[in-house]
Amino acid sequence: MSKTVQYFFAPQSPWAYLGHERFVAMAQERGALIDIKPFDLGKVFSVSGGLPLAKRAPQRQAYRLQELARWSKHLGLPLIAHPTYFPVPPDAAARLIIAARTSLGADAALGLTGAIMRALWAEDRNISDADTLAQIASACGLDGKMLVKSSETTGVQEQYDRNTDEAMAASVFGVPWYVVDGEGFWGQDRLEFVERALS
Repeated sequence: MSKTVQYFFAPQSPWAYLGHERFVAMAQERGALIDIKPFDLGKVFSVSGGLPLAKRAPQRQAYRLQELARWSKHLGLPLIAHPTYFPVPPDAAARLIIAARTSLGADAALGLTGAIMRALWAEDRNISDADTLAQIASACGLDGKMLVKSSETTGVQEQYDRNTDEAMAASVFGVPWYVVDGEGFWGQDRLEFVERALS
């Protein structure tokens, strides 16, 4: 019987970007299903003691940049350390992913997620802009304009809020966060343990 991984993430996270393709490939190889759950990381930070990047101590900010450079080189993934549009409001991108999941299924949503993250971290694009999001979705073979319109509905916002509530209920405090059989794993550097849990 296939296992399901709950995938909690925020589309503006460089760590989610660095882990996304590897995670999706691993889950497919293991025959696992992915329950994709973009959520509001800012709300989770407010109840879990997390701080937005700009409010973190200088040494933490400096080390973050070192680690991003290390992982980018290690994985062979391009990463712009200081994107033009960062920090960026993530809500529009998250809702677009939810709209794709609702109307087109998990595979379409996962593909769109990867494209949105690449747009921010490798292509220096503004993922809070509706036209940009429509273009990204269209490049994935989706109807970008229609998807953006459906992402603005009450039902999609309600799902976004539910995802955030579920993240808090699951004791999520960072991203990406994977849950297998009730066990949480924080960070793309924990994917080896996720893979063991799926075995």
